[in-house]
Amino acid sequence: MQKDDLIRVTIEDLSSDGLGVGHSDGMAFFIKDTVIGDEVEAKIMKMKKTYGYARMTKLLVPSPDRIEACCPVARQCGGCQIQSMSYPAQLRFKENKVRNNLMRIGKFENPPMEPIIGMDTPFRYRNKAQFPIGYSRDGRRIAGFYAGRTHAIIECEDCLLGAEVNQEILETVLSHMEQFQIEPYEEQTGKGLLRHVMTRVGHSTGEIMVCLIVNGTKLPHEEALITALTRIPGMASITLNTNTEKTNVIMGRKQRLLWGRPYIEDTIGAVRFRISSLSFFQVNPLQTEKLYGKALEYAGLTGEETVWDLYCGIGTISLFLAQRAKKVCGVEIVPAAIEDARKNAALNGFTNAEFFVGKAEEVLPEKYKTEGITADVIVVDPPRKGCEESVLTTMIQMQPKRIVYVSCDSATLARDLKYLCENGYALQKCCPVDMFGNSVHVETVCLLSRK
Repeated sequence: MQKDDLIRVTIEDLSSDGLGVGHSDGMAFFIKDTVIGDEVEAKIMKMKKTYGYARMTKLLVPSPDRIEACCPVARQCGGCQIQSMSYPAQLRFKENKVRNNLMRIGKFENPPMEPIIGMDTPFRYRNKAQFPIGYSRDGRRIAGFYAGRTHAIIECEDCLLGAEVNQEILETVLSHMEQFQIEPYEEQTGKGLLRHVMTRVGHSTGEIMVCLIVNGTKLPHEEALITALTRIPGMASITLNTNTEKTNVIMGRKQRLLWGRPYIEDTIGAVRFRISSLSFFQVNPLQTEKLYGKALEYAGLTGEETVWDLYCGIGTISLFLAQRAKKVCGVEIVPAAIEDARKNAALNGFTNAEFFVGKAEEVLPEKYKTEGITADVIVVDPPRKGCEESVLTTMIQMQPKRIVYVSCDSATLARDLKYLCENGYALQKCCPVDMFGNSVHVETVCLLSRK
C-alpha cells in the first residue's frame, strides 16, 4: 500500500485524540471524522512503517452509534472530536478506554471498575471559554476556535458546550471592534490589538466574568465597551489582560480591573469558591461535584484523619475533604492558586485547611524528611503527565491507609497505579467520570489501600 491508495476499513476503536482506528491488510490506519462501527472508504494520506493516516472519502456503512452532530462546525473545530457518536456509545468508549489502559499498562487482569458516571446532557456544561479573535477570509472580524492542530480560526460564537450568554458577549465585543476599527491580533506579524476573549460563568450563581486579552495596555473607548457589556444580566467582572509576547500562551502576566470585582463566585456542592481570571477551576461544576463526591466517598473520612492533597489548585478537593477531615494540607506550585485556596478556606469558614506553595515532588519529600509528616489519607490530582516518581516514593514511605488518585489521563494513571501496587498498595475501586462530553477525555478516581 502507498499514498493515495483507496482502502476499505471498519473502524474498531478511537485513538487518544479521537481519530478512528481500523485495519487494512494488517496495517493500522488512523482516520478522522469516523466513529466506532463505521465502514468507510478512505484515501491514504501518509504511510509509516507499521501504521498510516487516511482521509475518509465515503461513508459506506454508518455505525449504529453514529448520529448527526448538533454543531454545524463540529468537523472543522478541534473541540468536539466525537460529537457524531451517540452519548451512550461515548460513555462505553470512555469506560473501555480506562479499563484497557489499566489492563495493558497497569497489568491489572480484572480492574475493579465501577460504572462510568455520565452527564444528564453532554451540552452547555462548560463554565469557561477562550475565544481567539481574528479575520475571516472575507475580512470580517470574527471569534471562534482553532481548527484541530492549527491556529486557523473556525468562526463560532455559540459553542454548544459553553454558556448561551457567550454569544451575546462576543457579539458585543465584535460590534465594538467594528465601530472603533480595533484590529484583531495577527500571530504571523505580531500586530493588531485584541487577541482573545475569555469568559467564565458561575453555574450556580449566574455571575459572569469577561477578560479581554490584548497586545497592549488599553483598549480604545473602554468605557463604551464596559457600558455595553454591563447591560448583560449577571455581569460581575470585566478585566483587561496584557500579553505583548509572541507566544501561544493565552494569558499575559499583567492585568487591570476595568469594572466590577476581580473575581466571580460559584459553588461545588456546599463549598463556595472565588474564581479569578487566572484561577484553575474545573470547567464542569455539576460533574465535578460527582467526581469529588466519589473521591470523598473513597477517602472514607470519619473526622479524625489528616489528609494531604497534592496538586490542590485553588483548594477545590481540599475544601471538599475538609468538611469531614480533622486536617487537610494542600500543595500546589502556583502561588496565586494557593492564595486563592487560602481565601476560599476563609470564605467557607474552614480552619482545618493549610496550604503550601511548591512542587509536590519537592514539598512532600522535604517535609517528610525534615518534619516527619504523616497522613491517614493522601489525595493526588496531578496534571496529565501523572505523578513524579519522588512523589510516589514518598507516599509509599509515609504509608497512608488509603490513597485516592484522581486522574485526567488514564494511561499515566495506570503507570502510577502499577508502581504503587508493586510497593505495598492494592487497587480497591476505580470509577470513570465523564467531565467532557463529546470529547475523548475522561476523568477517573481510584482508591488504593495499604496491604
